Amino acid sequence: MSHHQTLLDISKKHLWLPFTQMKDYEENPLIIESGEGIKVKDTEGNEYYDGFSSVWLNVHGHRKEELNHAIKEQLNKIAHSTLLGMTNIPATELSEKIIQIAPKGLSRVFYSDSGATAVEIAIKMAFQYWQNIGKSGKQKIISLENGYHGDTIGAISVGSVELFHKIYKPLMFHSFKTPYPYVYRHESGDPDICREECLENLKSLLQNHHHECAGLIVEPMMQGAGGMISMPKGFLSKVRQLCSEYNVLLICDEVATGFGRTGKMFACNHEEVTPDIMTIGKGLTGGYLPVAATLTSEEIYQAFYADYHEMKTFFHGHSYTGNQLGCAVALENLKLFEKDKIVESVAEKSTFVSERLHELKELEHVGDIRQIGFMAGIELVADKRTKQPFEAAERMGYHVTLKMREHGMLSRPMGDVLVFMPPLVSQKQDLQAMIDIMKASIEEVTMKDEVVL
Repeated sequence: MSHHQTLLDISKKHLWLPFTQMKDYEENPLIIESGEGIKVKDTEGNEYYDGFSSVWLNVHGHRKEELNHAIKEQLNKIAHSTLLGMTNIPATELSEKIIQIAPKGLSRVFYSDSGATAVEIAIKMAFQYWQNIGKSGKQKIISLENGYHGDTIGAISVGSVELFHKIYKPLMFHSFKTPYPYVYRHESGDPDICREECLENLKSLLQNHHHECAGLIVEPMMQGAGGMISMPKGFLSKVRQLCSEYNVLLICDEVATGFGRTGKMFACNHEEVTPDIMTIGKGLTGGYLPVAATLTSEEIYQAFYADYHEMKTFFHGHSYTGNQLGCAVALENLKLFEKDKIVESVAEKSTFVSERLHELKELEHVGDIRQIGFMAGIELVADKRTKQPFEAAERMGYHVTLKMREHGMLSRPMGDVLVFMPPLVSQKQDLQAMIDIMKASIEEVTMKDEVVL
């Protein structure tokens, strides 16, 4: 029996993969063995473009020499020591570097190990902040419809993706939901009308409930797992204004949108917004190791700074918080951002991506293309004129991504929205090749006589 077959048998017998119906995996198994640059290779020797950056993580490509070296150098010193009551060198140096590149006004870094944990921390900080300053009635969180912030109980409580969250509703705490400006699905189809209508809904909610709301959480400029839905211009800055006006903390979840993904270092920068709390992860380590962080203003930090007996301490932590290996590679990652001008490069190449993606608009079943930087969603529809979606049972997006795999590119859809989020170092010829694969795959699968259900 080959090693490949042995691994397949083990995976089918013992593994339980995230966001995966294991019956699907058993029908279309894949085991990655190695990676080089923007491609990965499976155990049968097949190569694939990493068209979704290994779920939105990768920046510089796989096996980047400088990142590998940073981990090896740190490993020669120490792999991990706790951050409870003490710190370490890489975590300390990285905190300064993060604040230097963060939106102006953020000054404190609280480490964790994933986007969801960073969000949990943000929620608890917002809640306790008001308790600590004597406004205990402000306990609720406002979130936007279709938002996704992770899969822990707090994160799903402020999320609003029905497919992911509905089964867990008895476990979730109540949060207020307000409409998100999904222009393509709005009855007007007009970004200005859609934006203003959603802002009016938010203003009304704040007028009625601001006294009981601790914070509002939002994915700036682009919702990710909810379907790659882009914000109309001016929406985020107006949300910031309303939160300030009604004394509600603004929490920006930059886990997916941060570190150059949208053509700015952080998506907040597009509208010069500084949140009160910001969550980061994914691209922080270049896609190498699990490090996340929650950033806050000094005002929020000071509300927790007191003599111990006042019981204002933030009682939260994780075993691998501030891990040296992760922080060391994150520091090197940020050096590469500067040296290779990654953000500027993404901003420049995004125009090329936009032009090439526009070619997909001519396809019969491509309804909408939403893109900012290297973050794009292609929404497939049964009827382009009426915007009627495919029947969910057809799983059109899933079948298109399987076809993309056959053609040498990996991605995962959000329902019938295809996700295109390549590594930030992808060159124009590779971007063109990946878009060509998507186009061919859409054409092949959406031809009804070729759809296999």
